[in-house]
Amino acid sequence: MQPFRFLVALAAATAVTASMGSAARAASIELAAHRAVYDLTLARATGKRQIVAVRGRILYDFSGSSCEGYALQFRQVSELDSGEGKVTLSDLRATTWEDGAAKTFKFASQNYLDQQAVDTVDGQAERRPDSVSVSLSKPRTKEFALDAGMVFPAEHMRRIIEAARAGTSILELPVYDGSETGEKVFNTLTVIGREIDPSEKPMNDAAASHPELAGLKRWPVTISYFDRTSASGEQTPVYSLSFEVLENGISRALSLDYGDFVVSGHMTQLDLKEAKPCQ
Repeated sequence: MQPFRFLVALAAATAVTASMGSAARAASIELAAHRAVYDLTLARATGKRQIVAVRGRILYDFSGSSCEGYALQFRQVSELDSGEGKVTLSDLRATTWEDGAAKTFKFASQNYLDQQAVDTVDGQAERRPDSVSVSLSKPRTKEFALDAGMVFPAEHMRRIIEAARAGTSILELPVYDGSETGEKVFNTLTVIGREIDPSEKPMNDAAASHPELAGLKRWPVTISYFDRTSASGEQTPVYSLSFEVLENGISRALSLDYGDFVVSGHMTQLDLKEAKPCQ
């Protein structure tokens, strides 16, 4: 990262101060430990790329608390059918750990295409007073710094819920999640809709089998991810993710928009797990 000029650094310092205050408030939001399974299907194909069917599944196993940190085991297996017998199998596996104060983020992932490994990433990020320091051991040893306003995935979710509770409809944050080669950074634009009245739109998936969730607030959310290294000006998102988020962080009714096609994720299984209470 290139050094900031003086005026840019001053503006960034102001933004970081506000960001840290918001992060402290977001830390009071507890994310629920849970294990969810989503079945993936093709919602629509809109671009030049020929996609006639999508079959797959996401496993999202989330545990921990703001005291002991948040651990995630994630796996997404997808079959993309392009017609005429052309089927591509994608298998993404990832594990992460993020401490409750959003100061440390550890990540490891493996990406397979047609059962052949294409990406392996292992590393961690540490929040410093004036930057975020990233250290990679895979795919190659490398260290670099990101600006201090960067947020990690669990913190990002807490900031979204904080904004939703406050009635904020737009949230813009840079996000680092260790994806691709571990060097990818996204600018994100989150649009939060009005709170959903449970009587207006009852849950119709695995979440409905847990009565304790029925009374929780929930909101429709769309997050668009933009390549931060692209030229400035109007940009097209790399992809967008839409879902309904409950105030404890559980997400349902997924929609993944890759530009050329859109995939729906229907929650077929949800297990709530007990987290160690904070002392």
